[in-house]
Amino acid sequence: MLASTPLTLDEIRSTLATKSLGQQFHLHHELASTNSEALLLAHAGAPHGTVVVTEQQSAGRGRQTRHWHSPPHVNIYCSVVVRGIGPVLTLSEWLSWVPLVSALAVAEAVRTTTSVGLSLKWPNDLLFQDRKVGGILCESAHISSDIPIVVIGIGLNVNMAADSFPEDLRHTATSLYEISRNSINRNRLLSQLLLELEDVLDELRTHGSSRLRAAYMSHCHTIGRHIRLLLGDNQELLGTAESIGTDGALQVRPLAPSSGTPPSPLLDIRAADVIHLR
Repeated sequence: MLASTPLTLDEIRSTLATKSLGQQFHLHHELASTNSEALLLAHAGAPHGTVVVTEQQSAGRGRQTRHWHSPPHVNIYCSVVVRGIGPVLTLSEWLSWVPLVSALAVAEAVRTTTSVGLSLKWPNDLLFQDRKVGGILCESAHISSDIPIVVIGIGLNVNMAADSFPEDLRHTATSLYEISRNSINRNRLLSQLLLELEDVLDELRTHGSSRLRAAYMSHCHTIGRHIRLLLGDNQELLGTAESIGTDGALQVRPLAPSSGTPPSPLLDIRAADVIHLR
């Protein structure tokens, strides 16, 4: 395992430039899941911007209840409590866009801090040459309140060496260290990540999704690709991803059954596993 500088509150705060995110900060040696801890704090009244970070997770979670591999002292496992949506978007639009813009924020933080350019796979996976570097898991806190709460969970492979990945992930996942061949300062990266996340959330609140949609599409490696969609109930769809809708849906043109068949109408996909086809 590659040696990695420990996360410390002093180092994180020395470069933290946010107005709200991270002003209340919980740094742990080990948790089952940062999202689970952040949801508990949200239910207990934790303020907007509360951040939970841990050096390792024993039960890290990804999308679709998948396990998130979370070895100690090398990566970033972070969850943020976000309260309120602002006056521009409906609740459904907010919940659709938060995962997408969170992934965009992480990609920008990585570029700024390490000069590594990551692409996005809809809705919220971070890729380098089709290998996964990170992902986002957003969960709503069901609290009896007029102010909706979302917990944004971020998992990012930072200083993992290739031989540290489980055998079943070695051909599909990578880390910032493996890409750049440099050990990354996780304290600095985490501070920048929180700043970028605060910026996109403020933009989404005050101006809606228009400019963020354009930025997301410019980073989205799914657009223009032939894809297989796993829709649940053992249903699959083959098609071409053509755009992102104003509500964050992936707009897919289903594969025509034969060359003489007129093009199928676009479908708006709001929940699916996406497989990029070569």
